[in-house]
Amino acid sequence: MLTKLKTTVEAWIRYEASIAHKAGFKPNHISLLSLTFGLASSFAYWLAGSSMPNLDFYRIYLISAFLLLLLSGFCDALDGALARLYGEITTMGGFLDSLLDRYVEATLFCGLMLSGLCDTFWGLLALVGSLLTSYARARSEAADVYMEKVGIFERAERLLLILVATLLNIFWFEALRYSVIILAFATNFTVLQRLYHFSKIATKR
Repeated sequence: MLTKLKTTVEAWIRYEASIAHKAGFKPNHISLLSLTFGLASSFAYWLAGSSMPNLDFYRIYLISAFLLLLLSGFCDALDGALARLYGEITTMGGFLDSLLDRYVEATLFCGLMLSGLCDTFWGLLALVGSLLTSYARARSEAADVYMEKVGIFERAERLLLILVATLLNIFWFEALRYSVIILAFATNFTVLQRLYHFSKIATKR
């Protein structure tokens, strides 16, 4: 079931990539769009928290944050598909994509913390875990140790949890708070998993 769903999503992304290519978009353009949507989503989270006394505005901003984050995640998947399909993979493009992804995640957690939708302590712990998860992969693969799919919470899982919690938070005001606590533990556990995986490979060498 999950394999079939993944195949369907990948086929849809490839179709959207073909449309983007015909429209003249380059992978780096899509990466910048992902950053723009991500920054706007973070700002919408902050506005949602600031407007809590007015539930109508709160829900409008929260739904906006959800949609903008969804668009950011979609663009993040699209730029890679576009690069692979049309032979536009470059070292600079890969570096820029990874760098901008970190900015999106950092501002996302900052927006959640500043809004009061999550506790600062857990938000900082989740932010550190998220950044170190990505750093562990980059540093490991620089040493020729394959790290993709190692660990329980990669970027896709982190974004998915925040998106689901955002929808729940429209009616249950603690959903984002608890989701960030889960991320604080899960992301740092993922770092430990990657450390263990790297140590096993490095020791064999």
